[in-house]
Amino acid sequence: MVTVISLGIQAAEERVFDHPYIEALVVAILLGMAVRTAWEPSERWRSGIAFSAKQLLEVAVMLLGASISFAAILASGWLLIGAIAATVVIMLAVSYGLARLLGLKAKLAILIACGNSICGNSAIAAVAPVIEADGDDIASSISFTAILGVLMVLGLPLLIPLLKLTATQYGILAGLTVYAVPQVLAATVPAGIVSTQIGTLVKLVRVLMLGPIVVALSLFVARRRKASTGAGAAEEGTAKTASISPFKLVPWFIIGFLVLAALRSFQLVPDIAIAPVTKTAAILTVVSMAALGLGVDVRVLSTVGGRVTAAVTLSLMLLLALSIGLVHFFK
Repeated sequence: MVTVISLGIQAAEERVFDHPYIEALVVAILLGMAVRTAWEPSERWRSGIAFSAKQLLEVAVMLLGASISFAAILASGWLLIGAIAATVVIMLAVSYGLARLLGLKAKLAILIACGNSICGNSAIAAVAPVIEADGDDIASSISFTAILGVLMVLGLPLLIPLLKLTATQYGILAGLTVYAVPQVLAATVPAGIVSTQIGTLVKLVRVLMLGPIVVALSLFVARRRKASTGAGAAEEGTAKTASISPFKLVPWFIIGFLVLAALRSFQLVPDIAIAPVTKTAAILTVVSMAALGLGVDVRVLSTVGGRVTAAVTLSLMLLLALSIGLVHFFK
């Protein structure tokens, strides 16, 4: 029911505004949290909620790979690709460090860093199962990131006259700073088709960074887990590390994501299949976010709200400043 209502709200936004300013997955997690405050699921519901929050989310992340084409990315030029990748890496480090300085837990700091640096809620949803983040951390990062994402869509066009940006420059700026692909469209459509095309392409490069980042995090988590087994097994573990298959270290859904992206790049995934696959992934993500919301105790959010808000806001401001500098470089 939460999923149906959330999708209905997004559909209503699309009819009224052409693009959803608040995506269904955001509505789902907030609505799920609201339901959770009034109703505590019994044991018969908890297994289904847990399955939806984890396994269905992993399937959704895997399916997103079918929408990524390496060829479209390479066509934009190596200089721009390198600049975008460097921006993502720099902001990952800066955002994580800032969140930790503000006293946030490591897993929550990682979620905030990935959300701000890559693709907002989608990145948070993809990274969460890899680092084994709990529902409270996911809800905290998504809730505040969602609010700022909407404010970016509404406020970013004001920078066009203030900074005297060309259509291409504004497209790059929007692609680098706006969180979700639909929000990039909403932010760039008022500036014209050129800004929309450039913004979408830049955003696609940022989304593509999600795969390598998640793989790196999964390897890091696996190494940390192995190290925590005890010093007595350290030497034996070191001897076996080289023989461990990557398929045992990297989550199955990340492998699936990369395989589908490769198949799409080699045109082995037909164009007619992209829309239904992407739609299925989106619906599964909404279901997962609703489940996460149903498992969140809102009282936990009040203990970290101020620090999370500060971390997300400051990270976004730094990303905006860095992106403006990059935009003027491409003048």
